[in-house]
Amino acid sequence: MPALRVNPNRMELMKLRRRRQVAERGHKLLKDKLDELMKEFLGRIAATRRMRADVERELISAYGLFAVVRGEAGSAGLALALASGRPTGLVDVTERNVMSVRIPQFEPLPMPAPGGYSLATTPAMLDAALDSLAAVAPRLLELAEREKAIELLAAEIETTRRRVNALEHVLIPQLTDTIRSIGMKLDEAERGNLTRLMKVKEIIAAQEARENERA
Repeated sequence: MPALRVNPNRMELMKLRRRRQVAERGHKLLKDKLDELMKEFLGRIAATRRMRADVERELISAYGLFAVVRGEAGSAGLALALASGRPTGLVDVTERNVMSVRIPQFEPLPMPAPGGYSLATTPAMLDAALDSLAAVAPRLLELAEREKAIELLAAEIETTRRRVNALEHVLIPQLTDTIRSIGMKLDEAERGNLTRLMKVKEIIAAQEARENERA
């Protein structure tokens, strides 16, 4: 791991040590967050899979009724009947925070009563088909909310994992190597200074000895 390019002095050494401490604390916090995100993610998977299977069965049943209606009224007749209703809102969307992830919440509004189409020209089965679809709609919205939450949690897990890996395998090793390198250079410089001082002391002692001899 290449060391960072900094001036090898004690001030930089102190800064790098503080920076490594911050990086290590950040790594621990992110690692804890990653563990909690994984627990939240895995805890939602199984329940959402079961719900998807249930909703799909209910949708298949509702679509079966619409298939019967289409067979009796034709595709054009069914489309005309479905377009005769008045448009209305079906869901309120809000958000909630789950471990720094903003997850949407879908709140179903009251379903409008079927109507607006001619009872004389549409099959009686259409009311049952619409009732069946209205019954599954709230669960379909809940499923969409759960699956979106899983998608967002998965994205946050991936982002957090990259940050953890960057700290663990890149930044902290770089800081450690740089701190070690600066420490070695400072120790070497200190040994060099000590050697020079000892030589100066020897020179001074020799001069004093010669002066004493002349005296």
